[in-house]
Amino acid sequence: MAFGGLNGGGGSSQPQSEINMVPLIDVMLVLLVIFMITAPLLSHSIVIDLPQVTSQQVKEDPEVIDLAIDADGAIFWNEQPLARDALAARLRETAQRQPQPDLRLRADRNTRYEMLAEVMGEATRAGVKGLGFVTTPGAAKPAGETPATP
Repeated sequence: MAFGGLNGGGGSSQPQSEINMVPLIDVMLVLLVIFMITAPLLSHSIVIDLPQVTSQQVKEDPEVIDLAIDADGAIFWNEQPLARDALAARLRETAQRQPQPDLRLRADRNTRYEMLAEVMGEATRAGVKGLGFVTTPGAAKPAGETPATP
């Protein structure tokens, strides 16, 4: 380490480029003491004799209701045809069951949006909380590309 005089004689006028390590060593020693004191406290534990219980875990899969709408607007409840008038009553009955089943909406590509909006609104008014959409996975298209029409 080079020491220069105050008068500037014999020393260079360039700044000193060495790091002062003394403060870093002081901090390291303080941290070492702190860890030496706290390490034994972390391993201290209380011994408790817990009761042993043997039981099987209850696994309850939620019921799924498949609500399909074809291109003509016909409604199918779990693959069974359902009249449009009976949909509201069936949805209210489903919403009151505990646990509430999941409702999966499956619609034809050519189904009018108006019909989908009516069915979703009817489900919301009935109190159905789990509403999902079923789609067919396809190849991802780059952004900006439109599908070709046959």
